[in-house]
Amino acid sequence: MGRKLRTKRPKSVKEAGLDFYWDPERVWKLDFPVEEMDIDDLIWHFDVPFWEKDDTDDWNLTPWEVIRKIPGSNEHQKKVEEAGLSYPIDIMENKGLWRILDGLHRLVRAYQLGYKKVKVRKIPKDKIPEILRYPNEEELNKDKRYTENKS
Repeated sequence: MGRKLRTKRPKSVKEAGLDFYWDPERVWKLDFPVEEMDIDDLIWHFDVPFWEKDDTDDWNLTPWEVIRKIPGSNEHQKKVEEAGLSYPIDIMENKGLWRILDGLHRLVRAYQLGYKKVKVRKIPKDKIPEILRYPNEEELNKDKRYTENKS
């Protein structure tokens, strides 16, 4: 089953350092060692609306809201419950912070279970060309319209 591709990134997500499009499957194929990291170094992600509420296609749901089980977060609650902690969280340093490329549901699950450390793979920035996903013109136009209207 393929992942749903959303490209209408609001300004808050771009400001969080996630200002390029990547393909998670390309990230998974990279060969980097797994190491441990303090979960507190990644919790800032919980403040950003990376996800969408049930039956929407918008960036309108934060991990904190999923943790609090607000209405409209059922889909992501289920994803968190099913998150496999045997897989590391893929991260990349950008603008002075570690950014999650893949594994936000796993991070939330680890947090809920009281973990102090999580397994991560640190992907160097020089690998961006290998993981880039180039959105088509229609996706870029949607992204532009969204950020112009929501800024």
